[in-house]
Amino acid sequence: MTTTAQHQVVIIGSGPAGWTAALYTARANLSPVVFEGASPNVPGGQLMWTSEVENFPGFPHGIKGPEMMAKFKEQAERFGTAVRQENIATVDLSKRPFVIVTEGGETITTASLIIATGATAKLLGLPREMELMNAGSGVSACATCDGAFYKGEELIVVGGGDTAMEEASFLTRFASKVILVHRREEFRASKIMVDRVRENPKIEMQTSQIPIEIITERKKVGMFEKDWLVGVKVKHAVTGEEKIIKAGGLFVAIGHQPNVSLFKGQLETADNGYLVTQGQSSKTQVPGVFACGDVQDSIYRQAITAAGSGCMAAIDAERFLAGH
Repeated sequence: MTTTAQHQVVIIGSGPAGWTAALYTARANLSPVVFEGASPNVPGGQLMWTSEVENFPGFPHGIKGPEMMAKFKEQAERFGTAVRQENIATVDLSKRPFVIVTEGGETITTASLIIATGATAKLLGLPREMELMNAGSGVSACATCDGAFYKGEELIVVGGGDTAMEEASFLTRFASKVILVHRREEFRASKIMVDRVRENPKIEMQTSQIPIEIITERKKVGMFEKDWLVGVKVKHAVTGEEKIIKAGGLFVAIGHQPNVSLFKGQLETADNGYLVTQGQSSKTQVPGVFACGDVQDSIYRQAITAAGSGCMAAIDAERFLAGH
């Protein structure tokens, strides 16, 4: 095991929050080091699974998610950010400087730590689900990101919580019809959200239905042919009867899992598992440790809000280091 010299700022995570924090701390001459992850963790965050990003300011014609993350990284590196394509094995926040050990066994120390590890969308676990989502072929976990691509389509939303209700309601702005599929008869969502969905004439509820298979067809999309979702086979939870629900898109809305395993027992988390930050800041309860992006945001979960919180974390870290 080797030990490196102490850093001023270490950033774990390489989505919009992490790269923005890197950009701002680099421009403040703090020489940040970004651990962007390695297989099986994909550097770049959830935008690496997004085919087209059309709601980020400054890109009037849209941009592919991976291309956007490459630009974020290039800009951060331009100002001196050091990038390590490695995963972190352990973090010890009980010591100062903080001690970080990589999966390769290297020990790193840092005066401040910015956590931008994000959150991972929970999926149904169906065959080809991830493949189709990565290819932008009719499967999505973000209605706000992708809903506008499905104008006039019939869509399926899977889930039973407030997020599913919100996604279904949002999608009625574009879809001709939204079919809300839930494996139970009762919903976990708040009554007001369920009532709102029930009253929407463009939403049809199908309860006690368990998705078991994604149905695809070969289609021409733009200049290319590719497999595209055309329906979902479901099984009734009680009778076992199977049927196919035809649709042009599937939106999985069964929640997100914040990536906080490195910090369990060291940092406070809310009831939903997200890291807790203090007031209108990125500060955690450990001085010198800051959290930004989807690892602490269970509400907005957008690239633009993640980037904004990365800026906040960088400024908070700069001020902390100036005072210590």
